[in-house]
Amino acid sequence: MPYATANGIQLYYERLGEGLPVVLVSGLGADAHFWYRQVPSLSRQFEVITLDNRGACRSDKPDEPYTIRMMAGDVAGLLDALEIPAAHLVGASLGGFIVQEFALGYPERTRRVVLCCTSFGGPRSVPIPPQTAEVLLSRTGDPARDLRAFLAVQFGTDFLQTHPEEIDDYVAWRVAHPQPPFAYQRQLMAATGHDTESRIGDWRGPVLILHGGQDRVVPVANGELLAQRIAGSRLHVFPDAGHLFLWEQSSSANQMIAEFLTG
Repeated sequence: MPYATANGIQLYYERLGEGLPVVLVSGLGADAHFWYRQVPSLSRQFEVITLDNRGACRSDKPDEPYTIRMMAGDVAGLLDALEIPAAHLVGASLGGFIVQEFALGYPERTRRVVLCCTSFGGPRSVPIPPQTAEVLLSRTGDPARDLRAFLAVQFGTDFLQTHPEEIDDYVAWRVAHPQPPFAYQRQLMAATGHDTESRIGDWRGPVLILHGGQDRVVPVANGELLAQRIAGSRLHVFPDAGHLFLWEQSSSANQMIAEFLTG
């Protein structure tokens, strides 16, 4: 399996396709497999790189405080190891936090940016609804049960009911590659410290913001706030989709991402 030494840890990564490199950065607890509905499509036009963030799946899980800036440094270290000077970046949820910090910290290495179901964080972002926060904090120790409870609040459609085998396969994958509770907490605490509101407007590169209109994890108002702060950015809302619009509306989302990245 491919590993790279990056920012002092071992990061698991996958790469597929040819063309300009695109790094896909996943969210809380998720890993490279999260992008299973994007990689086959995007790799027809790009070299697609996915990774397990520190604390997740096959990457190292140091039991020490994480920050979003540190995790952006992990991505930079991975690009160093792969000898890639610059790349497009697509981030979902916590992955969107990481991509924001990467773009601000490594502007010369950042081409185009796609921010999915994410926010600038801090006191003026729209918080996670209380019901969802309770799900995030109520860990039972049963990985399958905890994941299914989280998935239940991430869709705006009946995706759970119409794609049962796909959901079962995803849950089985995550159960087979569990995230230790301490690593989940390290990622969660990093997310709570994220705040780029006063800086995100400094990024002048092209940005596409995608959000689900029924997002019950990161409310859609956060996408609108991001669009207000980032001059020249484009916002598209999938009105009937939730936090996981990348699964619910994968065909449309993939097409928008590819068209945006090709300029």
